[in-house]
Amino acid sequence: MIRGRTVALTFISMVSLTLVSKFLGFLREMVMANYYGTSYIVDAYVMATAIPGIIFGGIFGAIATAYTPSFSSINEREGKSKSNMFTSQVINLLVIVSLIVILIGIVLSKQITNIFASGFNGETADLTSYFIRITFSYILFSSLTGILDAHMQYKGYYLKPIISGYFQNISIIAVIIVSAYTSHYYLAFGALIGGFLKLTYIIFNVRNTGFNYSFNFSLSEPIRKIFFMALPVFLGSYIIQINSFVDKALASSLPEGSVAALNYGMILITLITGLTVTLLVTFVYPRITKAYTLNNLNEFNLIVEKTTNLIAIITIPFSMGILAFSNEVVQIVYERGEFDSLATKLTASAFFFYGIGLVFFSFNDLLAKVFYSMRNTFAPIVCSGITVIINIILNLILVGPMAHRGLAFATAIASIFNSLFLYVWVRSKYPEVKIIGSFKKILKIFGASFISVSIAFYVNKVLSLTIWMPRFFYLSIAVIIAAVIYIFILKLLRVEEVKMLKTLFQKQ
Repeated sequence: MIRGRTVALTFISMVSLTLVSKFLGFLREMVMANYYGTSYIVDAYVMATAIPGIIFGGIFGAIATAYTPSFSSINEREGKSKSNMFTSQVINLLVIVSLIVILIGIVLSKQITNIFASGFNGETADLTSYFIRITFSYILFSSLTGILDAHMQYKGYYLKPIISGYFQNISIIAVIIVSAYTSHYYLAFGALIGGFLKLTYIIFNVRNTGFNYSFNFSLSEPIRKIFFMALPVFLGSYIIQINSFVDKALASSLPEGSVAALNYGMILITLITGLTVTLLVTFVYPRITKAYTLNNLNEFNLIVEKTTNLIAIITIPFSMGILAFSNEVVQIVYERGEFDSLATKLTASAFFFYGIGLVFFSFNDLLAKVFYSMRNTFAPIVCSGITVIINIILNLILVGPMAHRGLAFATAIASIFNSLFLYVWVRSKYPEVKIIGSFKKILKIFGASFISVSIAFYVNKVLSLTIWMPRFFYLSIAVIIAAVIYIFILKLLRVEEVKMLKTLFQKQ
């Protein structure tokens, strides 16, 4: 548990551990490419590992999201014994559901392959069907890990769930290598072994939170309520998938490389948010849930307001930086081998327009968690549904004149609308809740970001015209100078969050 650590230290630790996780994931893909290339084996493996998540992953993820506010209510009002009983009931029910799902996957693997991989035939289809019988078994481990991760995060253990992911990646890498020298039929066992080790590690550590498992399968009122709360979250995840599918469908009719450019551009966006805002919101969610449960509105508002300011401090300069350096970033990250200057141009233009929506992508994540913490899972799905309609309309309008850039721009505009809808909803439904404490402070952050990014743009341009260096160093020097200036301006403008506030959240 966090005792005496500042939020800054915990957050830095989370970022560092997540970086290692990202590296292991990248290494996993490199090892797979090295031993199997782009063979039919990889096609079968990728499809078989994706299908269980497509069908059922959203369900278990939604339950994990809905678990936190329900657990908080029981834990704070009825005590540890009752909350442990509740957690055990959720776990036991998930075991039953997971076993049913696994049985479906094993018995109907061929039919599932025919539906979700209809383009596969012969040996590829047979191998996919075989892999599915293995990968569906992973659902048992992933569903239980999701609940225990949420439990540990509520109790203040944020680092162990990140570390647990290492076991999965390392296991997959090891099995890829072993299978390459023995039989490719062993390939899918990597995720299964990794899932088992990940769950074992979490079970070993969850005992430190005071959790005691009990063999109780009763469907109590809280258990029924959690599934009722999870349904809108689950539907919301599928709405997002529909939106993504429409984008890809429209992009598929554009010139070659358009789908890939959108994918590569969004990967960069998710990398930025995944190492910053996602971790921050993960850290905040259990705390605002607990504050709301205890009816501590002052603490709730303080945490949400400070988090909003931190998101602004992080994402506004990143967004402006993308607008200024989209081409340079894509060159540095991707341009090598078959990824030529044309691919850079296509990807950079998608990255540019996605960058416009970066602030709002992040803000939406926080606002959704605010609603979830207040046990309102209905509002986010309604706003998402309306936003998807707006996005599709904008796609149809912009895809003609702007090609794939129009699809990225439509996504950015739609995210802005989603933020507005959620913000207006929370202000009208919960007027006592404060999301933005000071618009003046947001303007200060915007001004500091504009000045620092403008200086970075000028420095990068001057360096590239006067001194020869690898392009990575041009951008790195410009960014470091901009960061120093940015922090200095924020301090000068008395934006206190930049000081890594000890009062950001109360220590436990």
